[in-house]
Amino acid sequence: MASRSLGGLGGNRGGGGGGGRKSLSARNAAVERRNLITVCRFSVKTLIDRSCFETIDDSSPEFNNFAAILEQILSHRLKGQVTWFGYESPRSFWDYIRVACRKVSQNCICSIENMENVSSSRAKGRAWIRVALMEKHLSEYISTALRDFKTTRRFYEDGAIVLGEEANMLAGMLLGLNAIDFSFCLKGEGLDGNFPAVIDYTPYLKFTQSSDSISSDEEELRTLGSSGSESSTPENIGPPFIMDENSWFNKCKRVKQKYQLTLEQKGYLEELLRLRENQLSESVTQNKILLQRIEDSDLAHKLEKEQLEYIIVELQDQLTVLKNNDLRSRQELTAHLTNQWPSPGALDVNAVALDTLLYRKHNKQWYEKSCQSLDQLSTEVSLSQTSLDPGQSQGDGKQDTLNLISGGKEDTPSLLGLCGSLTSVASYKSLTSLKSNDYLASPTTEMTSPGLTPS
Repeated sequence: MASRSLGGLGGNRGGGGGGGRKSLSARNAAVERRNLITVCRFSVKTLIDRSCFETIDDSSPEFNNFAAILEQILSHRLKGQVTWFGYESPRSFWDYIRVACRKVSQNCICSIENMENVSSSRAKGRAWIRVALMEKHLSEYISTALRDFKTTRRFYEDGAIVLGEEANMLAGMLLGLNAIDFSFCLKGEGLDGNFPAVIDYTPYLKFTQSSDSISSDEEELRTLGSSGSESSTPENIGPPFIMDENSWFNKCKRVKQKYQLTLEQKGYLEELLRLRENQLSESVTQNKILLQRIEDSDLAHKLEKEQLEYIIVELQDQLTVLKNNDLRSRQELTAHLTNQWPSPGALDVNAVALDTLLYRKHNKQWYEKSCQSLDQLSTEVSLSQTSLDPGQSQGDGKQDTLNLISGGKEDTPSLLGLCGSLTSVASYKSLTSLKSNDYLASPTTEMTSPGLTPS
């Protein structure tokens, strides 16, 4: 019975060993996440306190510790990169930032990738932390990357800080760093990516409020107590603190430092305001000059356009006048040619008849003159033949004279042309009505004989 009970107890212990390991690993992961977030909060507060007295640069131990803590947080449970051969190589948080922060407006991702003196992925991530702090956009980068949950799940394993509830706390803590002016050299030893970052926990093992700090824990407690509940009053906090002379001196010193810092910031802002006002006045003056130039250009353009329109209208009028003159000249030339050289179909029958009568009259006179001249010539020839050969008959002399005259005729081109003008259709139609006359017994014969052609 005892052995059975012991065996059962051992079985229960063995069965609960797996659950104990899981719970232990979960506890360790939770403690690790909590420690990193707590140390990060301490480092941010230390940076804010230190920034009141000096500029934060690479030589500041507070910044180096903060950069190491942030690097550890972003590298917590980061998945490795699987190669083609199935091996898993380590990966830097820069690979995640480069993909997840692309959506940030005016980001510095491309500038970090193009840096010549930064070659390794870890060194590029450290350079990104410094550039983001100088730009005062580190909280914006982290918030944008955490909102891209799909990319975050792809790069990190379960239990990572960026996948837990602590991620929202991280973005809120980093928001206070936007009030600090950082100055870093991107060619320093802090960008060496050959060695991992180591966190120094010694400043946070026993945290004491510095006397030079701007805010004290008591003031923060009062602020939180007054904002937490309306019914809380300063009397509910407890008995007043007993301050000695040193405490009052330290408090006055802190107030004086606050006043000096505020005064310096006021002077800086006033100087910046004057500079911006000067730039604004110059911009307004240049804007007025540009507007005046634009108005002058518009006016010149309008005048030039009106002149061109006037020139176009004038040219159109001139072109219309030239077209009318050309048309009128063509009509006059056509009318002149038509009147001077009428077409056969347009001849008037009465005009042709009149020309025919005039031609007959002139031809009759010419015929009478030619007959008289022939009679006179025949008489002279007969007389000469009688004187030379009295025995020759008079009839032979007349016959020779007629042969001589007829043999001396020839058709000239000028006569042929004039005769041809009477052979037109209109002339022929007008001449057919005159066939009964003696002179036009045969129109064809009369027109073609050169003896009847007028001189």
